[in-house]
Amino acid sequence: MRRQCELLGLSRSSLYYEPAGETVETLRLMRRIDEQYTACPFYGSRRMTAWLIERGEEVSRKRVQRLMRVMGLEAIYPKPRLSTAGSGHKIYPYLLRGVRVERPDQVWSTDITYVPLTSGFMYLAAVIDWFSRYVITWRLSTTLDGSFCLEMLEEALRSGKPEVFNTDQGVQFTAAAFTGRLEMAGVAVSMDGRGRALDNVFVERLWRSVKYEDIYIRGYEAVPELEQGLGRYFGFYNNERLHQSLGYRTPAAVYRSVGATRA
Repeated sequence: MRRQCELLGLSRSSLYYEPAGETVETLRLMRRIDEQYTACPFYGSRRMTAWLIERGEEVSRKRVQRLMRVMGLEAIYPKPRLSTAGSGHKIYPYLLRGVRVERPDQVWSTDITYVPLTSGFMYLAAVIDWFSRYVITWRLSTTLDGSFCLEMLEEALRSGKPEVFNTDQGVQFTAAAFTGRLEMAGVAVSMDGRGRALDNVFVERLWRSVKYEDIYIRGYEAVPELEQGLGRYFGFYNNERLHQSLGYRTPAAVYRSVGATRA
């Protein structure tokens, strides 16, 4: 089994993942909500309900509110928030207002997004370098448990070290294990202001790209297929996809060409 996973480029753990489940009809509705929210991240439950009803969906606002909570989309914020701050956890200040990002490994950030599957859904997290838009690493999970974010952070720190690491105020990122690991590595911790979608704008743009260019098009059915597909996409995104904002260069070319600091 280990050898088969190596040949397919899959992690062994992904074979045992069971995507979080809902009814087929509910999953269809959640996908529609996700697509519209990705296009219009300022939609709250009231506007989302009106938009769905206008398109022939028989839904109540209460149902839409429940589904948006499951998906991690909070109506009162202009960005998806897949968790809330943990009680008693330290909230760090936002360190990047007015800061000019001029080099790789100056600022990394992370976030989590909902990913629809034909028979369920998963959560996707990634670490991105702000200067180059390079995806350092990524992880899938069936739940919003913080352990998968910590595993992702450990993998990212094995490849390099940023000066500042920016997150939202979700419980996964305010947890002492997560912030403590960053401080132990000598990394300054920065956290988005509540309700400030642009504080982590590069990850938000990444989610739009991966959904419109891969997930929505391919309609993945199972977790191993999703993991393999995302592996292909992030390889393409880093090494082949030209970014206008990078002077039509790839994230990998920019990340590796400016003398990024390595741990």
